[in-house]
Amino acid sequence: MASAVSMEAPICLVENRNGELTVNLQALRILTSITKPVVVVAIVGMYRTGKSYLMNRLAGKNTGFSLGSTVQSHTKGIWMWCVPHPRKLDHTLVLLDTEGLGDVEKGDSKNDSWIFALAILLSSTFVYNSMNTINHQALEQMQYVTELTKLIKVKSSPNAVGEDSAEFVGFFPDFVWTVRDFTLELKVDGRTITADDYLENALKLSKGNHPKVEIVNLPRECIRKFFPKRKCFTFDRPTNDKSLLAHLEDVQESQLEPAFKDQADNFCSYIFSTAKPKTLSGGIVVNGNRLGKLLETYVKTISSGDIPCLENAVLALAQTENSAAVQKATEHYVEQMVLQVVFPTETLQDLLSLHTDCEKEAISIFMKHSFKDDTHKFQEELVKILESKKDDFIHQNEEESIKYCQTKLEYLSKNLMEAISQGTFSVPGGYKLYRKEREKIMNDYHQVPRKGVKADEVLQRFLQSLAMTEESILQTDQALTEQEKALEAEQVKREAAEKEQSLLKQQQMEMQQKMEAQQRTYEENVKQLEKKMEEERIQILREQEMILDHKLKEQKKLLEEGFHAKAEEMKRQVEDLQNKIKDAERQKPSLFSSILDGLGDALMIVLPGVGKFFGLGVKALSKTVS
Repeated sequence: MASAVSMEAPICLVENRNGELTVNLQALRILTSITKPVVVVAIVGMYRTGKSYLMNRLAGKNTGFSLGSTVQSHTKGIWMWCVPHPRKLDHTLVLLDTEGLGDVEKGDSKNDSWIFALAILLSSTFVYNSMNTINHQALEQMQYVTELTKLIKVKSSPNAVGEDSAEFVGFFPDFVWTVRDFTLELKVDGRTITADDYLENALKLSKGNHPKVEIVNLPRECIRKFFPKRKCFTFDRPTNDKSLLAHLEDVQESQLEPAFKDQADNFCSYIFSTAKPKTLSGGIVVNGNRLGKLLETYVKTISSGDIPCLENAVLALAQTENSAAVQKATEHYVEQMVLQVVFPTETLQDLLSLHTDCEKEAISIFMKHSFKDDTHKFQEELVKILESKKDDFIHQNEEESIKYCQTKLEYLSKNLMEAISQGTFSVPGGYKLYRKEREKIMNDYHQVPRKGVKADEVLQRFLQSLAMTEESILQTDQALTEQEKALEAEQVKREAAEKEQSLLKQQQMEMQQKMEAQQRTYEENVKQLEKKMEEERIQILREQEMILDHKLKEQKKLLEEGFHAKAEEMKRQVEDLQNKIKDAERQKPSLFSSILDGLGDALMIVLPGVGKFFGLGVKALSKTVS
């Protein structure tokens, strides 16, 4: 299955040729074939620091991502390896290995910045790999994180670049710093500390107003501000044998230093158990298909010289995903109807009841796979399509009923038609014989099961086709007086009128049932949309509260470190976010009402029966559904 794709070896996903980034279409096809949620782990760092080896460990292999054994950078662009997640059976682990930063053979450092930015945009866990220690030089090499405010924007407004960096924390991945060939003792003031403590200690800001101090502090500030969830791992040398170090892919487990083995195993275990699926704001879970489309948008934007915008990328993704959601929901509806409907159904209501059940499932599928359908364009499209499909099934049901009933009547009336053509009833008393045969046909016809919705109509047309013949037999029957003939003719007219009235009542009842079905369609759409909106609201609120919690902690830390001006700036961000959360709570009823009213107005055109039978307006209905 495509959703369980497993690659034997990595493939280049983003090619870097002459400073130009392009998406490898073969790799893109593999990625977009993955329908499961993806846990995306990207690793970046200076070249020749052993990034690829760690990624091979995550893939459970010795070889895969190219390691190289010289001072020359081996990985170019971004390479991808998709493997089944070892602990989450319904997820795929996507490993992204990036070309080394700071390669002296590259002339343009801007290229490094874009590789770094893409790794941030694509991953759910971002691993930064460095050598020896987290010192001033190591943090200087993290200059790329300080450039993100110029390379990424959250909102599509022209002034958004740099201004919305406070929102980066809402979509940035979790951060892991791996320190290779670490030889120091994890101690501060004689006290043993953890690797996480070591990282946090290294991220403390230096005091002073000199521009050099600000430059030193900038990467620290960015890491603290953008990545609320941080983790650090330190690694001993894999082996002290230099000849083995040059070819680590060939080194057996038994040849590795025990401490390094444990550290590597702990790192992998942490990633497997803690790394989250890639998720967009609002709880939109990303699968391989969605990740591939986002990547295409980002690279296309970068190639055009523009700046990737999260809002635009998600909206572009929503267009294709919502269209696919409509198709998926429609296909499910048709499949289920074909599977469950046995033509002809006994009544229209039988068919409409099945329609309601299948439609409910289809709407649910659409809600599950769609997002950012703020104008309800795609939901309205789905309603139109399902209405049309329903009408097709109703028409097919009627045609099947007509065909079946006509076939039965032809069979049952065969003797009658032969008798008429042979003049059997053109004798005194012939009319009585004819009526007896006619009644027998009607009685036998009424006993036929599963005639469907057109049973009475077909019978009525059949009787009407015999009307002139019946009148002729009646008028030529010499056994009847003129008065008896007149009474019989009157009786025939009365029966015909009663049948017409019965058919009219059936048609009215069916019209009423169709309007009730449209009413249920409207109510189900509003009900499921309201449920989805509430789930999204809760998710966004949860995300905002997590961001708020992070900013409060950062504000407290800045105060403890004595950076009161920066703490005051953070306080303003906290207050802005708190106000946003309060406003969202206050606006909820009116916002929901206006959105549901907007959908109701759109559906009223598609579903003309809505509200008519019940004598209710659409807006009143929207308040009864919740």
